[in-house]
Amino acid sequence: MAKSTAKDAQALFNSLRSAYTATPTNLKIIDLYIIFAVSTALIQVAYMATVGSFPFNSFLSGVLSCVGTAVLAGFTSRASFCRLRSMQSSAPSGDNEFLGINWRNLEMLDLP
Repeated sequence: MAKSTAKDAQALFNSLRSAYTATPTNLKIIDLYIIFAVSTALIQVAYMATVGSFPFNSFLSGVLSCVGTAVLAGFTSRASFCRLRSMQSSAPSGDNEFLGINWRNLEMLDLP
């Protein structure tokens, strides 16, 4: 196994930066919301670690709601974005399927 070097790290950083600049603005806004939800959960964990966990059920509900919100926002935004992209392209490709779901078959069901 080859050792990674500073050049490899720089190439990875540049590729991530170029991919993120190509990301649509709507997804960037949702990414900021996810970062906010996760940071709120981390603040709650830090508060519990310093002050104590007397009302543990409130701490648990607060952290789980923040994490659940972040997960659902991430999943639904990416799924709807992939669905819109697959509807726009007429050529069959891997974009038409997301997590094993064929979106074109679901469109025929006329779900709300």
